[in-house]
Amino acid sequence: MHMMADGDRDTFDRLVAPEAINRESRTEPPAARVPGPDGFYATALWLREAFGDFRHEVVHAVEEDDVVVLDTVMTARHVGPFVTYDERGRVDQVFAPTGKSFAVHQTHWLRIADGKLVEHWADRDDLGMARQAGWIPPTPAGMIRNALAKHKAHKETAHSA
Repeated sequence: MHMMADGDRDTFDRLVAPEAINRESRTEPPAARVPGPDGFYATALWLREAFGDFRHEVVHAVEEDDVVVLDTVMTARHVGPFVTYDERGRVDQVFAPTGKSFAVHQTHWLRIADGKLVEHWADRDDLGMARQAGWIPPTPAGMIRNALAKHKAHKETAHSA
């Protein structure tokens, strides 16, 4: 979990198997949807762009056979646009930075083989994060900021395609 906050690319190459699957990548950028270190590192960069002071505190860890379950609290501050994507990898929603901090409970399930991560899935309090980050309830000013941020994200995506 710590590598998501501050791990470099070499750390991902050492800890994530080439065939590793992130079962939570369906709303992430297309680069995060590929298997292995490339996808997991892209997820980390995506989160780091949106969230400053990003970290996971591991409260409990349980291991059975090849599965590790981590009970965590994710804390961060919303400092950059948080962009989610549709099933085709197109910009879906954008939440403009609010500067607000949040702390939310998450449970991460990891399957490990030969000392490397091979599968990840999670249970997250996204509603709690949205409330604490100031995304809901929506305000007229927030909706305008989000619309402008979405327009910018569409333009940036079109230029990189």
